[in-house]
Order: sequence, then structure tokens, then C-alpha cells
Amino acid sequence: MKALILSGGSGTRMRPLSYAIPKQLLPVANRPVLAHVLDNVRALGVTDVGVVVGDRGPEIADALGDGAAHGLRLTYIRQDQPLGLAHAVLLARDFLAGDDFVLYLGDNVLPDGILDAGRRFGADRPAAHLLVQKVVDPRRFGVAELSPDDTVRRLVEKPAEPRSDLALIGVYFFTAAIHPAVRAIRPGRRGELELTDAIQWLIDAGAPVRATRYDGYWQDVGEVDDLLECNRRMLDQLTARTAGRLDRTSEVVGPVVIEPGADIRRSRIVGPAVIGAGTQILDSELGPYVSIGADCRVTRSRLSGSMLLDGASVSDVRGLADSLIGRCATVGSSESGIDGHRLVVGDRARIEIAT
Repeated sequence: MKALILSGGSGTRMRPLSYAIPKQLLPVANRPVLAHVLDNVRALGVTDVGVVVGDRGPEIADALGDGAAHGLRLTYIRQDQPLGLAHAVLLARDFLAGDDFVLYLGDNVLPDGILDAGRRFGADRPAAHLLVQKVVDPRRFGVAELSPDDTVRRLVEKPAEPRSDLALIGVYFFTAAIHPAVRAIRPGRRGELELTDAIQWLIDAGAPVRATRYDGYWQDVGEVDDLLECNRRMLDQLTARTAGRLDRTSEVVGPVVIEPGADIRRSRIVGPAVIGAGTQILDSELGPYVSIGADCRVTRSRLSGSMLLDGASVSDVRGLADSLIGRCATVGSSESGIDGHRLVVGDRARIEIAT
């Protein structure tokens, strides 16, 4: 089996952060979203991975390299225009050849893994095997209608009046039967080659299409609140580790990871939390649910439920909560008397907060 990871999206809902960094490289528990995706792919026993990229391809390639660090071989496939998921499969035809493959959307985090669905697909080898999950508002997703035996009867992309609450969650297993399907369909109402249309083509042609009802945690990190919520979930899985410096006047409570080169002085950190390599924490209170990237600096501040990306700096801020601070951004203080703040700050911004 091979894997095809789709990483060409522009991340418009994640702006201003996605102006400076592809959304697939945004960190969750201080690791890029794509690193978590690759973990799940490798757990399936896959070694050959195609990564479909758009304009941000060089940044993604710089971050992932040839895949050796993840135990994989990566092949980058350029998609010049966002013409749909089925279009990405068309572009990857030479890479995929006649092999079975898992298609995985590169902005989806499933920390509980996809091994069960992979085993079911491998045992039965239907033309397509989909992962679905119940959602509150199916109108935002591709929706699957299933028979009692989990055979897929019908798929509809973002229906105005859903007949099912089972959403496609961005992981699909295919045999080579998908290739004639993606060649046969035409662009839908969004002007794209919809993967749901290709799978429906298989269903209409009588090919077996099945689904796994996924009970694990799933998050599409398309928006800031999604990323923060996903970060909290991943931090809950931390195992405490201290590789940096923690002075005698500092206190750590609960699962906290302190990476090499980090320096914690006169501070209190409540886990779950992760402190990146080379970061300084001085006279501050952090946590719970805080992720601090590499080479950051936090001074005389109190943070909870927040993420600082690499190189960010926060000083003299009494109560920063549920915030996302971009790379090399600076959050400082001013005299105003307001207590409590929530921020979404892009790379290299400078913000002054009332003290």
C-alpha cells in the first residue's frame, strides 16, 4: 500500500497565520500537523508516500525533507491549481500506479490512529473504504448514507438538507478501481473534481464501497479555535520529560515536557504543557494547556490554554488565555488597566497589552 497526502490547501480560514506558514505545518503539541499525519501513515506499514502540494510546496518540502526522518520515502507532486481532491488523484496516477493506497487530507489530526480501518480495508479490499463520524452539522461536510452492514449507498457533498449525520473525515482507502472513476467524472458546482462524485460513480457502477464509523478523536484544523482545541487534546497525551534547565525556585506540576536548551527560572508550570528547545521562561506562571515553541521568551507573564510559535516573545502580560501567537511575534504591555486578553497574532507582529 502507498499513501497520498493532500497538502495543497491555502488555509484562508487560518489567516493571518497562514500568510506566513502553510496550515499543514502549524504545530500541534509543538509538532507540525503533517508530522502527526505521517505517524498514522507509517503505523499502517506504508513506506512510499506522495505529498500533493501547491504554491507552498517548497516550505513543506523544506520541513519534511525526503521523509527519512519519519521512516518514509516522500515524493512531492505539484498541483498548480486547487481543482479538487479527485484532481489530486489524477495527478498522482504515475506515482500510485496500480497499488492500493490511503488518501489522507493533510490538515486532519486523528491521534487515535487509523489502524482498524486499514485492517478492514486490507481484509476485504473493497473498491473504496471511507472513514465517517457523526457530526452536529453535516451540511459542512461530505455526507455518507450507509446500509446496516456499513455499505455506502450514497454520498453528497455539503448537502443543504442532509439525509445522514455521518461526515467523511478526510481518510479514504482505495484500490486501483478509483482511477477510472476520477477520469469519468466532470467538475461539480464548485468547479472542482469532487472525490465524492468519483466514489459515487463507483457505487453506481456496482463496485463495493464500505465505511468505518470512526469513534476516535478527529479534528480538521482549518480554523484557529480548531487548532487550539486539537492542541489541548494532544497535550493530554504527554509524558513528562525534562531535558532543559529548571532552577530550584521553579515548580512543575503534572505532565510537562521541557525540551533541550530550555531555561526555566523562578516560574511555575502546570501541565499538560510543552516548552520548546532554547526557550526562556522567567518569573512566569504557565498552564495548563500551554505549548511554547522553540527559542521563545516569556517574562513576568501568566498564560493558559495558549500557543506560542517559534521565536515569539511575551512579557508583562498578566492573563493571556486561549491565544495563538505567531512566529517571532512580540506581545508586551502598556498602561491601561484592562485585565484579561485573547489574541490571534500573526508572524512578526508587535502587540502591546494593558497592565
